[in-house]
Order: sequence, then structure tokens, then C-alpha cells
Amino acid sequence: MSVRIARIGKPHGVRGEVTVQLFTDDPESRFAPGSSLNVQWPQEQADAAAGLPEALTAAGFRWNKKVLIARFEEITDRNRAEEMRGAQLYAQAHEVELEDDEWHQDDLLGLMAVDTTRGDREVGKVTALIPGAAQDLLELEVGGERRRILIPFVEEIVPEVDLETGRVLLTPPAGLLDLGAED
Repeated sequence: MSVRIARIGKPHGVRGEVTVQLFTDDPESRFAPGSSLNVQWPQEQADAAAGLPEALTAAGFRWNKKVLIARFEEITDRNRAEEMRGAQLYAQAHEVELEDDEWHQDDLLGLMAVDTTRGDREVGKVTALIPGAAQDLLELEVGGERRRILIPFVEEIVPEVDLETGRVLLTPPAGLLDLGAED
């Protein structure tokens, strides 16, 4: 199973270094020289990704304040770094025993979020698990509207994840699901 560990950001300098937005709590091993990372593109960028590497090999990393700057063998100049901007990086999941209330992102992707306070109304599909300092967030794509909403992934709002039925049960506070909706 693979898990999303980072997203490539803007180029840093002229030698192909890039900033990365981290989705892992172990960047030192994930970006260690020789580590192989698979590349996936968001749907809106998939066409532009033709001819770009499908995997990257880490050549090293460093910290610039709190931002990770990564080097990859396949990215050797600023132009290629700019082309790779927005790429999602995936790696094999570490074999870690999870607690009952812990989930790998891949377990959650594609599950249907259901609002139990409104008669099990389908809200949208889970598109990401975003780690946070205080709490993680579930990103949902609301069906038909192409709108994305973020749901705090806490037991009070997400009391149950049912992998067998492919559903995430929600008990959202009033107004949470309407944030960002057009009037």
C-alpha cells in the first residue's frame, strides 16, 4: 500500500531543488538519498504531466527554516522543477500497527461521507487526509458541485469509519457542511 507523503511546491534556486509540502511525520527517511517516490498528478494537471517522470529518486534534502527543500536525481534544473510543481509524491506505507482510531489515507480515499444528522444524506467522497498539528482534516469533494470542504477528523464529528460499507459517518455541527457554498 502506498501513502501520500508530499506535494512538490515551487522551485528553489536554479539547480532543480524544490520546496515540498509534507504529509508525513518521517521526512528524514522518506527523503533519504536513494529513496524512491512514485509521482501522481491531480486530475487538472494530468494532461500536462505527459513525458514527466513517474517516479523520483531522492538525492538529498535540507531544511530552510521550517520548509523542506528536496533534491531528486531526475530534476536537475529550474525548468524541470517548475514542470514538476504540484506533483503528489507517494511511498510504500511503513508497516506500522495502527490504533483503532488511526487510518492510512489510502484506506479513506473514495469513501462516501454520510451526514447522519440529515437522514444519512450523502455529502461527498473523501479525497484526502490532511495531517495537522492540532487535528487531522478530511477533504471531501461534494458531489456534482466540484466543491471541496474540510472536515475536522475528530470523534465528535466523524464518529465512525466503516470500511466494509465504504462509508464515513458524520455528525457535523450546524453550518459546517455549508461553508464555502454559493448562496
